[in-house]
Amino acid sequence: MAADLYLGLMSGTSMDGLDMVVVAFEEHQIELLHHRQCPLPKELVERLSLLCQPQALADELHHYALADRAFAEFCAAAVNQFLADLQLAHTDICAIGSHGQTVRHAPSAQPSYTLQLGDANTLAALTGIPVVADFRRKDIALGGQGAPLVPAFHQALFSSSEQPRAILNLGGIANVTWLPGPATGVMGFDTGPANTLLDSWFRRCHPEAPDSFDRHGAFAAQGEVQQELLEHCLADDYFAKPPPKSTGRDDFNLTWLATRAQLTGNQLSEFNPADVQATLIELTARSVAQAMTNWLPNLPETLFVCGGGAYNPLLMSALTAALPQCHWHSTAVLGVNPQHVEAMAFAWLARCYLKKQPGNLPAVTGASRPTVLGGLFLP
Repeated sequence: MAADLYLGLMSGTSMDGLDMVVVAFEEHQIELLHHRQCPLPKELVERLSLLCQPQALADELHHYALADRAFAEFCAAAVNQFLADLQLAHTDICAIGSHGQTVRHAPSAQPSYTLQLGDANTLAALTGIPVVADFRRKDIALGGQGAPLVPAFHQALFSSSEQPRAILNLGGIANVTWLPGPATGVMGFDTGPANTLLDSWFRRCHPEAPDSFDRHGAFAAQGEVQQELLEHCLADDYFAKPPPKSTGRDDFNLTWLATRAQLTGNQLSEFNPADVQATLIELTARSVAQAMTNWLPNLPETLFVCGGGAYNPLLMSALTAALPQCHWHSTAVLGVNPQHVEAMAFAWLARCYLKKQPGNLPAVTGASRPTVLGGLFLP
């Protein structure tokens, strides 16, 4: 039996690029065949970033509609070029699993909501491929957080029947998945900010830099952790909240950081910029360590890291220092490049939709029941 090919698209909270993967599914086997990352155009990032800030734009609905189409058109062009370079026809792909770009995530609002743009109708029409999208809102409708969704995929891909494992995803937001091994009880939740604050602050300080992120943590390495600022950041209510829980740019952004800085008696602009970057590294490490210590059944002997933060040696060093009792590894030792895990998850979720299989874990999101996630958009 030939493998079924699915294409996964992921643009995370950091908005540093579109990750694309072609994944082969056969029986219980999952294989990453091809991957590519396309940087988002600067103008599109600026438009998306403004949509993440309440009241930053007059006539938000107009700007949302424009960005919805623009993001989908960008994704479609990237997909078409990707497949052409691979000499794959659109008919070779069963479906595209498109996460879309999150611009608002408010699981604590009344009623709760989450909002991802990237018009799936446009994406399907311009690629000629069925698209499965809008994965999060069904879970929200069932009383869940709508996030994180990757723990179900982590279970399918990384679980071991011999011993517990933890998977730490260091994307824009950090989330952890507990895989209990021979026992039952997969759990997962967002621990707090990771690259979204680090990248936003780096861009603020280096608007003309060729990179949109602090490559290898070089900027943070020039600074020193500001303990008072760090403690005020860690005092945010989110960190003490028990799971199920999820978060995003709505909660953790540069306005939030400026407010925390003011609690020290100083304006954010009065701090050495590199010191702020170093403090944000430590914030991620400390909040991850606190969350795992407080909420996991026990600390795993082995912990695997994925997401862009896995490539930041300064962040990985801080995490290792915060949880020295854990053995830290990249998911690469399990056969999957850290940068490709999330995009693979949305290819897997698209397949779950077409197979009519649940894609959420109620123990993770808090939804009232397992459910098939997403909606199908035909070319």
